[in-house]
Amino acid sequence: MGLTAKPILETGTTHSQYQLASLQIIARVGVRSEEVWFVSMQKTTKFTGQTIIVTGSNVGLGLEAARHFVRLDASKVILAVRTIKKGEAAAASIEETTGHKGVVEVWELDLCKSESVQKFASRVDTLDRLDVFMANAGIMAKTFTKVEGNESQITVNVINTMLLGIMVLPALRASAIKYNKPGVLSFTGSFVHYVTEFPERNAPNIFEDLADEGKARMADRYNVSKMMELLAVRELATKMTESKKDGQVIISVANPGWVKANMGSGEKSGLFTAFGRRFIARETEVGSRTLVHAAEGDPETHGQYLSDCEIGEVSSFVYSDAGAKAQKKVWGELSVILERIEPGVMSSI
Repeated sequence: MGLTAKPILETGTTHSQYQLASLQIIARVGVRSEEVWFVSMQKTTKFTGQTIIVTGSNVGLGLEAARHFVRLDASKVILAVRTIKKGEAAAASIEETTGHKGVVEVWELDLCKSESVQKFASRVDTLDRLDVFMANAGIMAKTFTKVEGNESQITVNVINTMLLGIMVLPALRASAIKYNKPGVLSFTGSFVHYVTEFPERNAPNIFEDLADEGKARMADRYNVSKMMELLAVRELATKMTESKKDGQVIISVANPGWVKANMGSGEKSGLFTAFGRRFIARETEVGSRTLVHAAEGDPETHGQYLSDCEIGEVSSFVYSDAGAKAQKKVWGELSVILERIEPGVMSSI
């Protein structure tokens, strides 16, 4: 699954090098996007008859992706949000801009709470069909806070996100069989996985090390969480292929690029961020097109990192021997955690 093309960034990049390399990555994407289709064209592939769930969809990328799905004729688009009132406002916005009524539903989901994830997954099981699940929700935190025994970003961006993704696999598989088309499970990733050395991988237990406030490197924590998510998703895709169960599900990670909705992600504020916001960052709607591309479910995208609406390049670390070892270690530890939360969940793969 890993790509072997030479990456722009090597693992262990310093902050100054990161700023320069970020400009190279995003500028390359942005220029190409304007010349090709990102600015002048929107996705046109129809999702007629499909049921799609987007987490973290009351604002930002999730909202704009949901708006696209409604525009592209999905039969049901479920906004999975922490606050129902905000979700209802988002639904009203989508109806107003698309003219499509009765398509959007708002469901409560709090990824800080595994119980909420379990309740949400149980509700998903009641759906007549589920074609696409976009695991878009995530958090970025500057200060260390424990949530359910782990640092908040690890709980939300890794543990509960992966728990929910695995728990909806049976519904995706069932619909894939019934409607003779692959289901799609896609996670919103980030290019910031390029810029972490991920030293916690060398600890006896990665998750326990990350839960130790005394060792926490919060300036790098979001980057680490996105690296761990990427590694976990790659391993999940491999396990899905190996399981050979009926009902194909295409699994991917979609990088929306540097968008105005998440300016400052993993960054220091200041001149660099201001410059990026003015001259480089994509509009949120433009970035959301990458999520729509992932939802199309091209079989070639299974297990891949998607960027700029095509199969992209992961960091050199990800496809290195050290990266492969870290991927297995993250997956092994994560599996134990998920089984502790929801016994038997790994059998869904």
